[in-house]
Amino acid sequence: MKIGIIGGSGLDTPEIVSDLKSKYVKTMYGGVKVNLGKINDIDVVFVARHGEKHEHNPTNVNFRANIWALKDLNATHIIATNACGSLKEEIKRGDFIIPNQFIDFTKRRINTFHDDFSFGMHHEVMADPFDKNLGDILFETAKEMGFGVHKDKTLVTIEGPRFSTRAESRMFIQWGADIVNMTVATEAALAKEAKIPYAVIAMSTDYDCWKEDEEMPSWQDILAVFTKNVDNVKKILMGTIGKLAKQKDENLIRSCEYIKSKVRTVPNWPIPGVMFRDITTLLEDPSVFNEICSIFYNRYANSNLNKIVAIDARGFLFGSVLSYKLGVGLVPVRKKGKLPYKTISAAYSLEYGEQVVEIHEGAITPGEKVVIIDDLIATGGTIEAAVKLIEMQGGVIQELAFVIELPDLKGREKLRGKKIFSIIEFEGD
Repeated sequence: MKIGIIGGSGLDTPEIVSDLKSKYVKTMYGGVKVNLGKINDIDVVFVARHGEKHEHNPTNVNFRANIWALKDLNATHIIATNACGSLKEEIKRGDFIIPNQFIDFTKRRINTFHDDFSFGMHHEVMADPFDKNLGDILFETAKEMGFGVHKDKTLVTIEGPRFSTRAESRMFIQWGADIVNMTVATEAALAKEAKIPYAVIAMSTDYDCWKEDEEMPSWQDILAVFTKNVDNVKKILMGTIGKLAKQKDENLIRSCEYIKSKVRTVPNWPIPGVMFRDITTLLEDPSVFNEICSIFYNRYANSNLNKIVAIDARGFLFGSVLSYKLGVGLVPVRKKGKLPYKTISAAYSLEYGEQVVEIHEGAITPGEKVVIIDDLIATGGTIEAAVKLIEMQGGVIQELAFVIELPDLKGREKLRGKKIFSIIEFEGD
């Protein structure tokens, strides 16, 4: 999980972020400077929407570069923060709003990645532009903290940088809008195309100009309201990220239970007394196979791996999908005599003798970070040999990954000091 946070200054301060560092991300739409770190051990990426010094007015914000940078960095969610004007009496200054609809009243924006059909003809479905799950968590978090918060509201995005006329403000009210801002519709549309769940927590700083009994505040006044409440924004962000992490853990548990229920157990095969765990049922069901591949991908999407090493033969099934989704190379570890080029080999013991596995010379460059993947870890002999092959070539093993683990066979004991991840376990094998 990696959370993209788009907003203004004050949201990347050290008291809520650990391991803070900056990075310049090049995209086909331009470069973006981001700040990366962790909140409660969850990876976060901060993007200053208007630039580090708030130098870009709303029309000139490079929305496409901002969203694409988050996509390139594998952001799993985007939470945007925003100052807005209230179009309703009940939405007071300092209140938070979680919109579920927008009206795009901008005139000069490129609000799509498909304007020149570089990615082919595409018409994004925009009926529900904001992610409901993410919006609900933001709303629940703000409400639990005792803040004034409103959900399921409609925002209208204007071009800016000027504010509305009174006639425009009244028109927006007649259209059914609840708040007005200058950025969100463009951002939300692009996030939707990028397939990244997006929600915004907007803060009301004024009543736009429809309320004639109140003077329209200056930009400095609006910024002062937002700055005064920025600590509350941080609290909501921290609480929301914590809930997302808990939700992710709960979803993973349910996924693992579902996968385990689909494994077929074949008694007394290949010899009497063995309870064989047959994964062909996992492969036959596309929903289960997709669930397994998604678990592996989500675990390693932000690991900056160089290679996936897959073990002959069923490790190839999962390793090939993972390497494709991560955009990294796949290195096969095969039984002796199966690879055509120069190889290095490692042997491991079996009850009935010895087996040898091989890898091509130069398949791993010294210092490359790898994950080794296979369908199952039992006694650990095969994976121990694979580890030797990777380390002989100077590879750095980030983790050993398996669909199934049989802990009673004590395979972990041969792999002391190595990080091991398995999706499901079967005791008594």
